[in-house]
Amino acid sequence: MSVFRNVQEYHAHLLVGDVTCEQVVSAYLDRIALHKHLNAFIHLYAEEALHRARAIDARIQRERTLKRLTGVVFGIKDVIAYAHHPLTAASRMLKDFRSVYSATAVERLLQEEAIIIGSLNCDEFAMGSSTENSWFGPTLHPLNPDYVPGGSSGGSAAAVSADLCMLALGSDTGGSVRQPADFCGIIGLKPTYGRISRHGLIAYASSFDQIGIFGKDIADVATTLEVIAGPDEFDSTASPLPVESYQPVNNPEPPSMKLAYMKEALDHPSLDREMKSNIEKLIDWLIQKGHIVDAVHFNYLDVIAPAYYVLTTAEASANLARYDGVRYGYRASTEEGASLDICYQKTRSEGFGKEVKRRILLGTYVLSEGYYDAYYTKAQQVRRLVAEEAYRILHEYTCLLMPTFPTTAFRLGENMDDPVKMYLGDLYTVFANLAGLPAISIPLFRHSNGLPFGLQLVAGRFQEKKLLETAAYLLSHGSTI
Repeated sequence: MSVFRNVQEYHAHLLVGDVTCEQVVSAYLDRIALHKHLNAFIHLYAEEALHRARAIDARIQRERTLKRLTGVVFGIKDVIAYAHHPLTAASRMLKDFRSVYSATAVERLLQEEAIIIGSLNCDEFAMGSSTENSWFGPTLHPLNPDYVPGGSSGGSAAAVSADLCMLALGSDTGGSVRQPADFCGIIGLKPTYGRISRHGLIAYASSFDQIGIFGKDIADVATTLEVIAGPDEFDSTASPLPVESYQPVNNPEPPSMKLAYMKEALDHPSLDREMKSNIEKLIDWLIQKGHIVDAVHFNYLDVIAPAYYVLTTAEASANLARYDGVRYGYRASTEEGASLDICYQKTRSEGFGKEVKRRILLGTYVLSEGYYDAYYTKAQQVRRLVAEEAYRILHEYTCLLMPTFPTTAFRLGENMDDPVKMYLGDLYTVFANLAGLPAISIPLFRHSNGLPFGLQLVAGRFQEKKLLETAAYLLSHGSTI
């Protein structure tokens, strides 16, 4: 069975009886087996997915109606809770843990008859940019297995790119949806902070984390956002604003748009020259089409990544303190009579991977007496300045155009011994997280090295509708740009 282009096409075939949900799930399971080498899935729920598909098929036969996501096959990043299923955060610390409840986003998918086929690999506790930090081994790039798929939601991006599921959920703390989408040549959306409930999402940095969506079709991503967005009594940071229709209007030539790009972003020495050239050609094309595209100055670009890592590691240090081997999760064996401190120390040393321990140590340092004001307080001040400048720019412009990452996907192991280089790669994506803005990476380009790369769009707070419409317009003209 061939893969459907989008949910609309799939649903049309479901209604006339050309295909069943069970057949679709079986086809995806076959593809997952064929692409097992990618290591995209940590846990596969084959029998359960088939059982749910049969039940949905029976209901369709009786009622001849479909819900918004009936039969749509999803994968979920292994930091998002699914009741009575494994929830490991790709860590030894939680290798045997099973969630006792479902994340609000998962509950809302299930209410619309989505089928969850498995949990997807990621960097441990969502800390990384390559999905090489997983206790279950790295995920491979679906187009070239010598390369990384990006991270931390690399399993989600690889699964959608390789057609192992229709759509996937990930989490984005500093680019962990957009960067792997960019690497794998698909769409990756990070909504406004608070647009989707974080209830059931394992916390990395609570004031940055946001559940995001991977897909190949803008309308599918928009539908998923409509389903899982909205207020939630279990998350006080979830916005009470009503959920609107995010479906982009089918308008091949919309009225003149007013867009902007950061001059400092395109001129940054880390940006690949070929990628810069492609984005500049896109800007010229937009201007020729009658749209306004202005260069704007942003004075804080080089302090964004340092501020981000100070703040997120500080929050991670506090959030991951709960993993102590006492209440749940991995517990190291200790000699009889060993102190509680020894138990904590050994459990956390063995249970956490190298990158997680590095970030916990950094976060504990910046929160310590004597350094709190010099690092943490200063980083909070930078965050406020970044947000104010971002709001000022996006009050005047519909979207900001930016690179998603300075390079295309890099080789496995290439940056593992240079964490600072890996951190600085987040230069363009952490901007949206610091300011709590919605952002999307869309697949528009292909590099001469054969790998895809995308364009990042950033919009004002809760302006997902405009963001998706702009993305849809650019994607519809991708072949002519």
